[in-house]
This record gives sequence, structure tokens and C-alpha cells, in this order.
Amino acid sequence: MKCAILQPSYIPWRGYFHQIQKADVFVFYDDVQYDADGWRNRNRIKTKNGSIWLTIPVRHKGHLSTGQRICDTEIHWQQAWNQKHWRTIEQAYRKAPFFSRYADLLSGFYSRRPERLVDLTIDLTIALAHELGLQRRFLRSSELDIHGGRTDRLVKILSHVGADHYVSGPSAQSYIDHELMAQAGVTVEYMTYDYRSYEQLYPPFDGNVSVIDLMFMYGPDAGRWIWNSP
Repeated sequence: MKCAILQPSYIPWRGYFHQIQKADVFVFYDDVQYDADGWRNRNRIKTKNGSIWLTIPVRHKGHLSTGQRICDTEIHWQQAWNQKHWRTIEQAYRKAPFFSRYADLLSGFYSRRPERLVDLTIDLTIALAHELGLQRRFLRSSELDIHGGRTDRLVKILSHVGADHYVSGPSAQSYIDHELMAQAGVTVEYMTYDYRSYEQLYPPFDGNVSVIDLMFMYGPDAGRWIWNSP
């Protein structure tokens, strides 16, 4: 059985969903430290003025260096960011061929008011995965109560879900203990992000934006631009 373990992100790029596609079980690694400059609460979309950031404001409980976990991070609701994000997405993509196909789904998420960041980002990611035809077993690491060192903890999660094959992002090659993985009977596969460019509403092409850009342009055919690429 194949498993991927990845921190939850806000409307992730297509490589994130490729990792989901390769796995039988996908674990949102949500009880590790929140990184303020990462992708947990932000991503980019294409507009007529270029690629722009959409950032969800969050509450910082003291200094992030003290170990605030992703699953404990709360959305700062004093700002009407959700309405602004949806208006920006609508303005950017309303002329896209498949905007109407996903508009109700997305606008519904932007009308929600969850307290915790993960209760928005994880649910939205799963909904987008389903739209891409990915029916997987999704879990949150915060619900597993598994502890340990970096690779040791990954091995314990893989054992818990019954996986013997780990699908990882390429950056993990620098810190994964491959000997420990081998001792546990786990093979490791590293992602290669080699994707074709596709038509966007506003050139020049930017392949590092949210997957919604691809979905608005290609609808139910979006998957072939991810796992059937190049």
C-alpha cells in the first residue's frame, strides 16, 4: 500500500494533487510546527495583472518559533478576507471555460467560518481532489497520536495505516533516514515535478499557481495535465 504524508496547504498547486494521486492513503501532517512563510495559509492565482498571493490571516499564539502547531492555528476573522478572496477568484476566472462548473463549490467554502485553519484548508483540498477524480483514504496526523523523531515518526504512521511504500516530495531526500525506512520494510519514492505548460487566461505561463487555475481552464480533463504529464 502506498502512502503520502504532507502538510496541509491552502488551495495547493498541481504537484500536491499528483502526490495524492500516487497514494492509496494520504495523511495531512497537521500536528507539526506551523511555518509562517510557507503554504499553510496562502497560495497564488493568475490574474490579468500577473500572479498574486491570496493569504488567509491567522492568529499567532506568541512566537511561532515556540512550536505552534498547524492544527492549532486559528483563522483571524476580524478581517473579511474570505469575501475578498472569492471576489478576486471570480474576477480572475469568470471568463475561464469551466468557471461555472466549480463556482458553487468554491463559493460555498468561502461562506464558511471555521475557527481553525485546517478545517478549511483540509476540507477544501479533499473537495478539489474529489473533483479531480481522486477517491482516497484521507487522515490527519493529529488524530493518530503518534510521536517520535522525524523519520521514526513517519515510519510509525506508515505502519499504522498499513503502508509499505512512501511517496515523498523531493526536498525530503536531505533528511529522511533511508536505512531506518529499509529496516521497516518501506520503499521510498520521490516525486518528480515535470509538468507541461497549458493555456492560461493571462500569459505568460506560470506553472506554480493553485490547481484551481488548471481546473477552471480544463475542467474534468485537468488530471491529464498532472499525472499524465509530460
